[in-house]
Amino acid sequence: MENISKIPTKVREQTTSPDILVISQFFLPKKAVIGEYLYNRCLQDPERVVVLAAGCAGDQIFDQEQQFPVYRWLNSRYWLGGCLQPMMDFVCSFLLAIKLYFRYHYRYIEWGHGYHFPVLLLLSYILPIRFFIHLHGSDILNTLHNPLWRSLLKLTLTRAAGIVCNSYVTQDYLRKTFRLQTPTHVIQPVVRPEKFGLDKNQGNFDDLRQRVRQAYNIPETSIVILSVGRLIKQKRFQQVIENLPLLLTNGIDVHYILCGQGKWETPLKNLAQRLRVDKRVHFTGYIPDSELAGYYAACDLFAMLTSLDNQEYIQGFGIVYLEASYFGKPVIASRLGSVIDIVRHEENGILVNSQSGYEVFQAFKRLCNDKQLREKLGRKGKELARRKTLHRSIYLSEPLPDGLLN
Repeated sequence: MENISKIPTKVREQTTSPDILVISQFFLPKKAVIGEYLYNRCLQDPERVVVLAAGCAGDQIFDQEQQFPVYRWLNSRYWLGGCLQPMMDFVCSFLLAIKLYFRYHYRYIEWGHGYHFPVLLLLSYILPIRFFIHLHGSDILNTLHNPLWRSLLKLTLTRAAGIVCNSYVTQDYLRKTFRLQTPTHVIQPVVRPEKFGLDKNQGNFDDLRQRVRQAYNIPETSIVILSVGRLIKQKRFQQVIENLPLLLTNGIDVHYILCGQGKWETPLKNLAQRLRVDKRVHFTGYIPDSELAGYYAACDLFAMLTSLDNQEYIQGFGIVYLEASYFGKPVIASRLGSVIDIVRHEENGILVNSQSGYEVFQAFKRLCNDKQLREKLGRKGKELARRKTLHRSIYLSEPLPDGLLN
């Protein structure tokens, strides 16, 4: 990482230089869904992008390893507990974006999320650039309660060269809320195998499968259901546990692995004990990304029956559903929100009404009993999870230097 204070205020003399400045409060190595999304975006066009992001633990080593330049502004959480961080994000991103302009003369800004968007609006009046803004759902909701903030967001979106949404649900909500003429694109997250310590060939999953199953004394012949996420009530992990006695009664040798931590862990453990399935419910606690591949390999199907209210349904993408599909696992999920962008009913999983106990049980029973169906849905899931829309597609209507789309 270069020291931002030493950036010379002149254009570099190289014949080619990056022409896109990606700005984000969230960026790796900080663990955040938005940060992972934007990092994957930068990997698609490393020769075109410069990144400006908030500092975080471990950023210096991480930044030095990247194929593209990364600059950071100070994170006051390290020394003032974060009370000044919103102001730091506003001021530093604004000033450093201007300074980086005089070094790179970038032509575009990609603003990584809807947070702190007034900085982007101001930059669009000061610098001779065009910009795109990425929206993820919760960043839209955060502005709607304030009429002034809502008006400024609409102005920002109107001035944008394009809007990038992480799901079709977010895109639909945006269109209904603001009724804009600005071109809107949907570019969903992708799974990066390196995140799990794997190469693109995925390696040998049989060893990973056996290792995890042996760690929890799960026979190879047992059906394993997996869930990954924060242990909160809205994720409805309790509904999976409630179905275990029914599946066992139907002669299905089933185990449930639950990866995650949260305040709902104790109630879930108590539920498993009351239903006398505590020896078949395995709480792993937090599992780092580098070890998650083993858990996906160990399971036969993935389940998460999230229940959300009318606003929560557009917040977040549910990347774990995509990860399960990437590893070839069929998914049982609730028929709502951005989940339907990832899980296609009867193609790579089964969508259910999580309020219907009968419908949920039938989905579990069907997948547990039908190995061929699991394999069929898993194969299709792999195919769907590997499809991706390149971010450079949003520039197709933009005048680009020769060779950038080759």
